[in-house]
Amino acid sequence: MKAKKNPKVEVGRNSSIYFAIGLNLMLFLSWRALEFKTYEKSDFVMEIVDVEQNIEEEIPIINTNTPPPPPPPVAIQETIQIVEDVEEIQETIIESTETGQDDAIEERVVEVSEVTVEEVEEEVEVAFAIIENVPVFPGCEGLNKAKSKACFQQKIQEHILKNFNYPQTALELGLQGRVSVIFVIDSKGNTTSIRSRGPDKILEKEAERIISLLPKMEPGKQRGKPVKVSYAVPIFFKFEGGS
Repeated sequence: MKAKKNPKVEVGRNSSIYFAIGLNLMLFLSWRALEFKTYEKSDFVMEIVDVEQNIEEEIPIINTNTPPPPPPPVAIQETIQIVEDVEEIQETIIESTETGQDDAIEERVVEVSEVTVEEVEEEVEVAFAIIENVPVFPGCEGLNKAKSKACFQQKIQEHILKNFNYPQTALELGLQGRVSVIFVIDSKGNTTSIRSRGPDKILEKEAERIISLLPKMEPGKQRGKPVKVSYAVPIFFKFEGGS
């Protein structure tokens, strides 16, 4: 007859559970051992020394040369002498310089010949469209009024084309458009009072430079007298490929 084993007293019945518990315990102890940190302790003692020292500073005695005190004021004795007033004083009479009603007024007749009249010549500015005689551009001499006017306008256009220079900065920035320039040809034939209006200051400056290079002309005349003549001209800035 074979003896039966009691399952409650069997040793290997819970061996897997015990193994797992032991393994986890060993892992936990190993992790704590790795995480444990130690610090070096300094082997010295800091002591505070409190030293109080009373330093008595010796102040040297300096003998200064003190100036002597000023002498006491001397008493000045004034002697008053009484003099009898025996001289007669003559009073000064001040006469008034104002003119009274009783004074005679000198009558003076001013003749016309004594009056000088100065003529002031007023500089008149006349527009190019209504001027009697337009300014004469060099090369337009000896023509009648209509041909002289047409010659002037043609010479202005030729001058603009000859001296035109597209600013490099305007090309790089893509600036283009119309610039209106207004200038005055004075009574001596010089170009003055140049003004311009356009899409950008760079183009305006170039247009004013072109007009400033105009030659001296024979001034325009109104009623036979040289006068200022205003003229306006458009200058177009447009590069290839621009809209």
